[in-house]
Amino acid sequence: MPTMCGSIEGHVTEKIENFSVCAEQRLDVLVSRHLGVTRSFAQKLIRNGRVELRKITSISKIKPSYKPNVDTIISVSVPPPETLDIEPEDVPFDVIYEDDYLLVINKPAGLVVHPAPGHWRGTLVHGLLFRYPNIGPFNNVARPGIVHRLDAGTSGLMLVAREQKTMELLQKAFAERQIGKKYIALVHGSFAQTEGIIEKPIGRHPHNRLKMAVVDDGRPSVTGYRVLWSRRGVSLVMCNLFTGRTHQIRVHMSDIGHPLIGDVLYGGKDVNSSGRVFLHSWKLAFTHPVTGVPMSFTSYIPREFLEVKPPR
Repeated sequence: MPTMCGSIEGHVTEKIENFSVCAEQRLDVLVSRHLGVTRSFAQKLIRNGRVELRKITSISKIKPSYKPNVDTIISVSVPPPETLDIEPEDVPFDVIYEDDYLLVINKPAGLVVHPAPGHWRGTLVHGLLFRYPNIGPFNNVARPGIVHRLDAGTSGLMLVAREQKTMELLQKAFAERQIGKKYIALVHGSFAQTEGIIEKPIGRHPHNRLKMAVVDDGRPSVTGYRVLWSRRGVSLVMCNLFTGRTHQIRVHMSDIGHPLIGDVLYGGKDVNSSGRVFLHSWKLAFTHPVTGVPMSFTSYIPREFLEVKPPR
């Protein structure tokens, strides 16, 4: 989850939801990303007076291009349900499980989850709207219920809610660490210890806003790891997330001297120039929020993890 840099509040009758945002972005981008709507739809909300900035009284009219400060509270009054300003697209991804309440999908590496600058088409959201046109609504907007995210370069299992109450229950389960998440990572180097716990706080990098880092004032972050095998300077590692910080595995592995293969942002070497970070969401375990049935899903390790040539 992103580091808290303020919040957006989406009003649903008397309910308020909070979303993490970073202030170094335009207001329309913040609203678009965190409500799951297009940028043009977010601009429409702003121009129609449905977006307010608390603690700021000197602005007579808020513009979509305005960049709020870190501590600004953004209040969004969401209109009645309507179709998103997104044209559904047939985007490839596998559905591992589905029922009336939720989906478990297998996201391929390279697929961006949400529309964002530079990726306004061909995202997982577009694909979900194409395959499930009646999904939602959520927060009075017809959109997919993305409960958690994977980076574009990461593959593997994701949970998606199909209706509002399920999304709220899954969000609560994630917040209370009731959902088990295990990842497979291909990293540089061999380990002196075959298993361990990394417990180091993570926050925004002090000099590069695109990165996270281990910092003294960061949020508590805990990653467990177990080495499955090592050969020719490369190790396959199973990682167990006990917290859910942005780039947590990537940051922790890099901090202990074992950056992920392909993760050039955190010191790894790119082996195929595809942007593929060798991280895979391998296993999800949770209690079904509606039926109460324990559920567990495993995704096969991608072939490229076993075929990659060790970088020099």
